[in-house]
Amino acid sequence: MKASKVTQRLYWDEALLAALKEDIPWEDVSANAVVPEDARGTADLIAKAEGVLAGLPVFCRTFELLDGSAAFTLLKEEGARVKAGDVILKLEGNMRAILSGERTALNFLQRMSGIATYTRTMAELLEGTGTLLLDTRKTTPLLRSFEKYAVTVGGGSNHRFNLSDGVLLKDNHIGAAGDVRQAIERARAYAPFVRKIEVEVETLEELSEAMEAGADIVMLDNMKGELLREAVRRAKGRVKTEISGNVTRENVKEYAALGVDYISSGALTHSAPILDLSLKHLKSI
Repeated sequence: MKASKVTQRLYWDEALLAALKEDIPWEDVSANAVVPEDARGTADLIAKAEGVLAGLPVFCRTFELLDGSAAFTLLKEEGARVKAGDVILKLEGNMRAILSGERTALNFLQRMSGIATYTRTMAELLEGTGTLLLDTRKTTPLLRSFEKYAVTVGGGSNHRFNLSDGVLLKDNHIGAAGDVRQAIERARAYAPFVRKIEVEVETLEELSEAMEAGADIVMLDNMKGELLREAVRRAKGRVKTEISGNVTRENVKEYAALGVDYISSGALTHSAPILDLSLKHLKSI
C-alpha cells in the first residue's frame, strides 16, 4: 500500500526528528563552541562516486527541521545519475544548523541513494523482459518507508509494505494450517475478497495444490535448474509467478528469461552499499 505524500511526510518527519535527537540529545558542543548563534553560511553537496540519487527531499527536510530559513538550490534532480565531483545542490542557512544536521542528512541520503543505485542496475537488466522487479520486507527496522521509496526511485517496485498489506502464505503459515490447500482456504475465508493470495511453494506438488486451491500468485522459493523451469512451465497461463531467494545482479537476467511475472530480491535493501556523498565548502555569508 502506497502512503499518501502527506502521510509519508509525517512519517519521515517523525523518523528524522528521532535521528536528530539521537545525534543531538541536548546540544552540538562543537558547532556551538565555534560558530556564533546567528551566523549564516553556504555549503555544497558533492558526489564522490557514480550512482543514482534518492532522498534529496529527506536530505533537505533534515535541515528544515533545524532551521526554518534553510534554502536549497538543486542542481541535480531526484533519480538523476551522478558522477564523482558533481555538485548536487547548494545549501544556505544557519551555520550551526548546517553543522549539526550534516551527518544525519548524509546518512539518510547515502543509504537511500545506494539502494536506488543498486536497484537501477538490476532494473536495467530486466528492461524489455516483461518481468517486474520487487523488493521485500528485508529492510532496516524503522527505515522501511525510506528504503522502499528508494527502490522505486531506482526503477523497482514495492512488494508488501507490511503484514497488513496483503496475504502471503509462507512455509510456516502452511505448516501451521496443515497443508497448502487448508492455508489458502482459510485465507480466502478470512481476508477481504479484494485481497490477492500469494503462496510460497518449494515443490511441484505444492505448486499443483496451490493452483488447484485458487492461489492468485505462487512464489517459487529457492527453486533451481530444471525444477524451476518445470514449475514456470506448469504455472504459465494459470497463475502469476514470482521468483524469490538469493536473487542478485549476477543471476536476475537468467531468471527473467524463464518468463516469470515477478522477481523479488532482498538484496535491493539489505545488500546495497551506500553512495559516497559529502557536504563541503562551508563558508560564512
